[in-house]
Amino acid sequence: MTGTFPRAGNLPAALPLALAGLASLAAACLAGAYPTHPGEVARILGRAVGIPLPGPDDPTLTAVVLDLRLWRAVLAYGVGAALAVAGGVFQGVLRNPLADPFTLGVSGGAAFGAALSLSLGLAAVTGGLFATPLCALAGGGAALAAVLTLSRLGGGLRRETVVLAGIVTATFLSALLSLVKALNEESLAGIVFWIMGGFQGRGKAELALFLPCFAAGMLLIGIFLRELDILLLGETQARQLGVATGRARLCLLAGASLLTAGAVAVSGVIGFIGLVAPHACRRLYGAEHGPLLVNAALCGGVLLVLSDLAARTLLPDGAELPVGVVTALFGGPFFCFLLLSRPGRTGE
Repeated sequence: MTGTFPRAGNLPAALPLALAGLASLAAACLAGAYPTHPGEVARILGRAVGIPLPGPDDPTLTAVVLDLRLWRAVLAYGVGAALAVAGGVFQGVLRNPLADPFTLGVSGGAAFGAALSLSLGLAAVTGGLFATPLCALAGGGAALAAVLTLSRLGGGLRRETVVLAGIVTATFLSALLSLVKALNEESLAGIVFWIMGGFQGRGKAELALFLPCFAAGMLLIGIFLRELDILLLGETQARQLGVATGRARLCLLAGASLLTAGAVAVSGVIGFIGLVAPHACRRLYGAEHGPLLVNAALCGGVLLVLSDLAARTLLPDGAELPVGVVTALFGGPFFCFLLLSRPGRTGE
């Protein structure tokens, strides 16, 4: 029997993270060039969920909070959750604590697809806003297909062959991305800014594109959660316990890659969330993947919403930093802290 979901007894630990997520979404509705007051934002959000709070109605402020800031924050939360879950799955399937959504080249494939779209001006040609995200999604899928094909040619979907195929694919895609940037100097600024990640000007429309990928990826991962725990025992032990390791690994990698490609398609490349969130939650809540992935999703969502909030407020006059810069600035030192303080560390 495949699939196991977090038991109710494991979920109270997630309550503080869930409350932190709600608080971060509310805080994200306060920041921006349009002046707001916490009481006004609280009244607007309260009325949006059916709580009739007293006070005047400002249509302009209501539109800014609900149509712009809230949807942007919800998208950031979803992307953070997706990257965190994908990182946790990659780490489990590959049995590599340094694995993250970049390991198999899926992020690189999505970045190459988006760069190709920007360099060719497909958004202007097609007259639509979704040309770049759809190309990014296609690039991520093509990268996963290349990794799986190379793995099968190299001896099957074993952990070692998947990692090697991912390294080869990621390196090749990095070279292709550099080639696109070198040959299209007019689009260089747009490509670089997109690759650095961010949510400026993104919201409800991008969320509609992201959610199907998120739902499909989470469904695949949820079905094979039990197998994900068993794969940690090793190939031989997993087979002895009746696990079809090739099928389980394929479905888990596909689910995590769907989450990654969907996230990169709407936000660009954002690093460290998929590495830091699973590690932090593993330290706090244990290694069982059911509760681990739930808590990692909640943690990743909070981290990315707060990172986006910092990206909007650190610079004056409404200027924004790329969110990928912010996550790298806090993610690098935090991951060093995790390594230096890990249990059982020795001086060797």
